[in-house]
This record gives sequence, structure tokens and C-alpha cells, in this order.
Amino acid sequence: MAEASPAAPVIILNAPQLAENIGAAARVMANFGLAELRLINPRDGWPQERAWASASGADWPLNAARLFTSVEDAIADLQRVYATTARPRELQLPILTPRVAMARLAQAVGEGERVGLLFGAERAGLETADIALCQAVVTLPIDMKFRSLNLAQAVAINAYEWRLTQEEAAPAIFRETFPPADGAAMLGLFEHLEGELDEAGFFHPPEKRPSMVQNLRSALGKAHLSVQEVRTLRGVVTALSRGRGRVLAKLAKQKAERGEV
Repeated sequence: MAEASPAAPVIILNAPQLAENIGAAARVMANFGLAELRLINPRDGWPQERAWASASGADWPLNAARLFTSVEDAIADLQRVYATTARPRELQLPILTPRVAMARLAQAVGEGERVGLLFGAERAGLETADIALCQAVVTLPIDMKFRSLNLAQAVAINAYEWRLTQEEAAPAIFRETFPPADGAAMLGLFEHLEGELDEAGFFHPPEKRPSMVQNLRSALGKAHLSVQEVRTLRGVVTALSRGRGRVLAKLAKQKAERGEV
């Protein structure tokens, strides 16, 4: 099971209607390292088996979910809560994108605050009175022709932006497994390739050889090759050069059979 930071934002779902959406929200929470889920007056009560089915194994946010009867109670222990909505309101609150909002929440967490994100019900979203309890509004730059967004999708986008504040690099399993080649390794590749190209008569006319060598080295250098990639390319050069030798040997044998000098 993936562990979430104890200082990560709390996800608060106000009056969620569908157990499937609660489960889907828990699933994306788990994807991005969030674990604390609070539910305010779920329409069909709690717990609901369909939520666990929709979570696809991300059970821990659901198992530990806390139930509340009001927004006030759900946020009572939090110092900073941002409300998510796609509808303009008359409240004079900062309006933030998820990226900016998560950066500010990360800063608040670093200063010791407990923070949360408040999401409204699927049908109508949050009431203005609920938003008034928060310190900022988070809204997505969606196309105004269709502003409706699934609850779990909204949680996912914000959770993803939170994750980027914690770790911007790709997961370790996707990162380079071999170190970059050093200058000595690259020089070995250059000289190996250039030696074989000399044998093949590639550098012609001879006076152009320096500029042609520079162009080749520049092209290979820009690739930022790993140690393993240098080894592979040197193997390719060796295989090609041996192939040339076999071709030349075959031609010489054919000439000898024909009695040619």
C-alpha cells in the first residue's frame, strides 16, 4: 500500500451522491499520495459497498474515511481550506488554478498548517455559504461551453497538481538506469567511428575531414548518451567494420578464382 504524507491535504466531499464517485475519488487519491478522506452527509449513507468496488483496490482512504454532518465540523481542525467550483460567485476570495492553489497549500503545509480541499456534490456543487468558510476558490481553466466535470476527475486534477509539488521527476522505474557517458567514453566512440570511416574512405575530400569530424562529434554529443548506449554504438561500428571485411574478403576470393590480380 502506498503511504501518504501525514501533512498532505485532506479531501472533503460535501454531500456526494454516488458511492461510485466516492470510490473513484479514493482511487485517484491513492494514485497521487493522498489518504485522508472526509465525507459530509453522503446521500445514500455510509459505508457503501459500491465505493470499494469503484476504488479498484485503493481501500485505505475508504477504510479510514470520517463521516461528518456539516462543513463546519469537517473543517474545524484545519487552518486552510480551499473550495473547488466551476461557477462564479459573488464572494471576494482569491481565485486560483489547481497549480497555483497546490503550490500555496504546499507552502502552508511546510509552515505547519493542516490544509484541505472541499468538493461539492455532483449535481449542484458547493453552496455559497460553504465556500464562504474557505480561504480561496480553486477553479479549472475548462471550456465554458461545457463546465460540468465529474467529481472524481476534479479530485484527480487537484491531486495530480499536489503530487507535482512533492515530486516533479518521473518515477524511478522510468528514469535512466545507466549513468551518462563521460568524456573519455565519448572520445573512445568518436575515435573508433572515425577510424572506421577513414578505412571506408568516408572523409572525402581529405581537406574537409576536420569539419566533417566536428559535425559528427557534435551530433553524437547532443544525444547525451549513456554508458550503455556508447557500448552499443561501438558494438554497431565493430559489426559493420567486420561486415566490410567479409565483403572485401569475398571479392578477393572471387577475383582469385577468376585468375584476376
